[in-house]
Amino acid sequence: MNHRGKIVLLPPNRVWRTYRGGAELDRLAGLSAPADDHFPEDWIASVTRARNAGREHLADEGVSRVLVGGAERAFPDLLASDPDYFLGTRHVARFGSTPALLVKLIDSAIRLHFQVHPTAEFARARLGAPSGKTEAYHVLAARPGTDARLYLGFQRPPSRDELRRIIVEQDIAALEACFDPIPVRAGDTFVVPGGTPHALGAGLLLVELQEPSDLVVRFEFERGGYVLPEAARFMGRDLDFCLDVFDLSPRPLSRVETENRPASRRLRELGPGSWQEELIGAAHTPWFRLRRSHIHAPLEKTETEASIVIVASGECELSAGGETHRLRFGDKVFLPAGLGPVSVQPASSGCVLLECLPPSP
Repeated sequence: MNHRGKIVLLPPNRVWRTYRGGAELDRLAGLSAPADDHFPEDWIASVTRARNAGREHLADEGVSRVLVGGAERAFPDLLASDPDYFLGTRHVARFGSTPALLVKLIDSAIRLHFQVHPTAEFARARLGAPSGKTEAYHVLAARPGTDARLYLGFQRPPSRDELRRIIVEQDIAALEACFDPIPVRAGDTFVVPGGTPHALGAGLLLVELQEPSDLVVRFEFERGGYVLPEAARFMGRDLDFCLDVFDLSPRPLSRVETENRPASRRLRELGPGSWQEELIGAAHTPWFRLRRSHIHAPLEKTETEASIVIVASGECELSAGGETHRLRFGDKVFLPAGLGPVSVQPASSGCVLLECLPPSP
């Protein structure tokens, strides 16, 4: 099967999580009876395995199966078959035949557990893991009737001993008092460095970019009637070990605005009325990049790096290798580094494409 010159299609890859959601993902997939359940995430072009207590027998949960040239392949196998073409020679020289990032669509029906992820330095030194879990969010939409908000860093951090007490006693009122909820709306982007306590609010549909791991410390044990088993709380360690993961420095909302909410930067013109901007770059985090292309007229677009492309608004047709694919809101594709020119035909109202890129090689 000749995969060169083809756009890689990314069908839904739903993954079990400890919280409920996913009705909006059902709608995007065209299901007749959308419903919230424990599959609120779609892992996109993923080579990362999910860590779910009690589901260890599902060895490849989280790993994507993709379509290219009409054939279905496991995404890691596809990349390994021609890594320089799919990921680029410079990328392969630094990271091997892995994308070096994980991208998700997340649809939360409830506020998520308060949680924190290790930094890459902590993961390597203390967990023997190659990646931590710095992440970022780009908000696509919010469900009507929900408070669109997230929680990012302790605005009023407890001491280490007090945090330990709060977690042991599950004093949720004291825990919530450490945070100021942050209102969000479609188009907002936030970077959440490893070590930063956080939670997503209810009713958010968003794109998440992150380091390619599933390492998490959940320090709130019950949400939506589901109680986390011990194995799903502290990464297989104990609480005292995990307290070292937390950044306990104060993060007032003024600091969130300057450090966690990157300003967009116009990168280049793509054609009449069309342009590309940077939402997350090397100045914000070394672990991934995010760009956004606003397209209002037909054009030919060439990128020299691999990217995961998600339609953030509108509709379009992408053509390459003698194939044309019609995409609408929420659809996603993988564009190999060696693909070459892609023709973009936007709908009459235009389209907006999110472009998720790995770390700069």
